[in-house]
Amino acid sequence: MIKQPPYLKKGDKIALVCPAKKLPKSIDKAIALLTNWGLEVIIGKSVYADYHQFAGTDELRASDIQQFLDDPAIKAIIAGRGGYGTLRIIDELDFTQFNLQPKWVVGFSDITVLLSHIISQSGMQCLHGQMPYTFEESTPEALVSLQKALFGEKQHYTYESEFTNRSGETEGILIGGNLTLLTVLQGSASEMDFDDKILFLEDVGEHEYSIDRMLRMLKRAGKLANLKGLIIGAFNEIEEEKISFGQTAEEVIWDIVEEYDYPVCFNFPTGHIENNLSMVLGARVALKIETNNVHFKYL
Repeated sequence: MIKQPPYLKKGDKIALVCPAKKLPKSIDKAIALLTNWGLEVIIGKSVYADYHQFAGTDELRASDIQQFLDDPAIKAIIAGRGGYGTLRIIDELDFTQFNLQPKWVVGFSDITVLLSHIISQSGMQCLHGQMPYTFEESTPEALVSLQKALFGEKQHYTYESEFTNRSGETEGILIGGNLTLLTVLQGSASEMDFDDKILFLEDVGEHEYSIDRMLRMLKRAGKLANLKGLIIGAFNEIEEEKISFGQTAEEVIWDIVEEYDYPVCFNFPTGHIENNLSMVLGARVALKIETNNVHFKYL
């Protein structure tokens, strides 16, 4: 059974950290928005740290997160940005106090490592959503979805898919995140259990052949056979190759999962896009998929 941290309320303290890459710009506007939501924002040492590509050394980033995992006064930890680096520190973190007094952990992209580890090892819900680095480019809808998720307002999303879906209705526990990170976590302590789950996937800047390779690896490992549903988010910023792969990302994915019978939807508004709607990992959701229409709601 996946547990749920307490929802936020006005006056709560939250912490900002950078588990991976350093911030190249100010996030003052994002901090102001979080403050406007009624939250007291505590800035971690890693937020303004600088060590080569990273937001400080591995030791600094790990100790920064650890401080807030252990602090019962902190009710949520939000990653400032992704990039690369969470994998370098995940095994240094101790979740003993977090398990006793859980809190929301928020991020996406490289932060998939942290979210997947929390689902796998702590059995605790966490939040795939916009980070302060992406707030300024975000749609209002994506930021509202983050606020509602943190404060416990039930949500439902409806949209039209450009790529033809496989119709069906299903309910189940939601898992997922960045395809690249989910793939590199296979065989580790941070690997999620895919069986009987509704899986969502997104990625950015990967060629079609790379998407094909990662999904075929997951398929060979038996991770795609027993899903209750599959949600394909944004696969964007794919650079054109000198020799075409011959398929779009959506066509690659469809070929790999065509043999299964669970519902599949494409173009879901989640991922490295402006309208990156929040997804609560570990939550129970209902999914109704029609040929080009999708209805998603939290139960």
